[in-house]
Amino acid sequence: MWLRRRDALVHLVMGLALLWTSMAVAKEYMKYKDPKEPVGVRVEDLLSRMTLEEKIGQMVQIDRTVATPHIMRDYSIGSVLSGGGSTPLPHASAEDWVNMINEFQKGSLSSRLGIPMIYGIDAVHGHNNVYKATIFPHNIGLGATRDPELLQRIGDATALEVRATGIPYVFAPCIAVCRDPRWGRCYESYSEDPKIVQEMTDIIIGLQGKIPNSSFRGVPYVAGRNKVAACAKHFVGDGGTTKGVNENNTVINMHGLVSIHMPAYIDSINKGVSTIMVSYSSWNGQKMHANHNLITGFLKGTLKFKGFVISDWEGIDKITTPPDSNYTYSVQAAILAGIDMIMVPYNYTGFIDDLTYLVKKKVIPVERIDDAVRRILLVKFTMGIFENPLADLSLVDEVGSQAHRDLAREAVRKSLVLLKNGKTTDDPLLPLPKKASKVLVAGSHADNLGYQCGGWTISWQGFDGNNGTIGTTILDAIKLTVDKNTEIIHLENPAGDYVKSSKFDYAIVVVGEYHYAETAGDSPTLEIEDPGPNVIANVCGAVKCVVIIISGRPLVVQPYISLIDALVAAWLPGTEGRGVTDVLFGDYGFTGKLSRTWFKTVDQLPMNVGDSHYDPLFPFGFGITTSKTTVVRSVSASPGVRPHMITLMIIVLINLYLTVTLLS
Repeated sequence: MWLRRRDALVHLVMGLALLWTSMAVAKEYMKYKDPKEPVGVRVEDLLSRMTLEEKIGQMVQIDRTVATPHIMRDYSIGSVLSGGGSTPLPHASAEDWVNMINEFQKGSLSSRLGIPMIYGIDAVHGHNNVYKATIFPHNIGLGATRDPELLQRIGDATALEVRATGIPYVFAPCIAVCRDPRWGRCYESYSEDPKIVQEMTDIIIGLQGKIPNSSFRGVPYVAGRNKVAACAKHFVGDGGTTKGVNENNTVINMHGLVSIHMPAYIDSINKGVSTIMVSYSSWNGQKMHANHNLITGFLKGTLKFKGFVISDWEGIDKITTPPDSNYTYSVQAAILAGIDMIMVPYNYTGFIDDLTYLVKKKVIPVERIDDAVRRILLVKFTMGIFENPLADLSLVDEVGSQAHRDLAREAVRKSLVLLKNGKTTDDPLLPLPKKASKVLVAGSHADNLGYQCGGWTISWQGFDGNNGTIGTTILDAIKLTVDKNTEIIHLENPAGDYVKSSKFDYAIVVVGEYHYAETAGDSPTLEIEDPGPNVIANVCGAVKCVVIIISGRPLVVQPYISLIDALVAAWLPGTEGRGVTDVLFGDYGFTGKLSRTWFKTVDQLPMNVGDSHYDPLFPFGFGITTSKTTVVRSVSASPGVRPHMITLMIIVLINLYLTVTLLS
């Protein structure tokens, strides 16, 4: 009996001790979970609790197609992304996106330390992967607006639409300085001029919020649940490769790199950009993904960048030639170079195994891992994602809202550049009359929303036709603008004899490039796609015509310029075609200025403003401005002479002449 009582007492004591221990653990104060603690304190507290496996997991970004809640939990995965066109469902709604992302997030929150993941996506001209989202003009067009305040508003609208789908992180803006239009990513660049690219980094303020005056330089900043973490890309020199070949080699000295390709990164860091993506390209033969001097030495050291550095898609695989021929070396080179998060995006177990091996063998010091994770956690805490890890449906109506479409329409009309208006200056064609008997609309791009939006729209390479998303084609915009009694005839490639005999009042020809992204867009010829040249010849040879070029860069137009009455560079305007007709028919004036040089022939390339061989068809800064009653030509004749200065000089000379005449 006594023994039974003793055993019962022992079990009771052990049970109480176990209960006390579990209660003590439950009540343990964890600084990283306390939003009242300074961010730096929270980062260090969490970092001190993490195992090597958990730290390495935070450095991994995987594509949504390989992610599951269990993988997120078991591997402590730090981030998930959607590659171009990677969506939950065809025509997925905002709610579909939120539900998918929350499931991944619940997996992360169920891990030992409950570290939330961040979901990233390319939102490079609006929330471009999402059906019904507002698609803004691509960056080349936005550069032509010369309007940083507009860029800030676009950033704000994009952030709302992205957050509406549960996503807190965007791989934007691209701040490349495209120095050769043969590059397939030239439309992702605001300008050949680094000063314009610097100004356009105000989009970061829209995406993330305005950084407080009290903030330290280089520290990332995100203003709240309606803002997103931004990513300046691609560090550095991606727009300067030889002959514009994508992912190739940029040959330039350090002074040139810093003065041309680096300034926008300095501005982005000053504006609190959260992350920076490394370029596939090389600098003087060294792969940027393995460049310790520029990533760790210059970016993190000299520029004091405190956010995290992320690789491009399978970017570390391409450190070796051929790609992935020595993956362990690629992991070693990339991490030692200073890359903090790796966009794997599929082979996450191979990356984790290799990095774990390299750390345990002391090839990569633990301190380098801690630096990477510290930066990742800093961004996550700054975003507020520990306090609000799960998305809700409160913003779903922001996707493709009328206010955002109106903003995109404004951006379109401000981005258009009028290159020619009339075969003589005394006989301008634009603005077009809305009242006409019969109007011809011709060309492959007049009624094709996919061509109008370009690459990085719904899918990586873009889409054909009008069913990929919701928007207004240029043809539809024309029909909505002209007088109800005006007859519109639409033919993609009309015969010359038909045009001559049909008594059109005027014709609108819309031609250009088909959609493309990255290497698929590299072009040594830069020609208007067939049947564009034939359409110009048949139509403009028979009736007064305005030609609208839909393209991601200047194209060869010199052979056709004498046939054309009016010529408009519309770039890749996005979903809001009515922005084109706003200026075409004179409701607003043309105000856009070329953000890059329009060459005569491709043999001149590369050719940028200030070059000794500068002999353009239309110079950098050129753009004819119009209103309902006036036409004013504006040209930047050289880098050192501004159009308004020329105007002032002429006014002064006229005044002097009149004064002398009156006195005599």
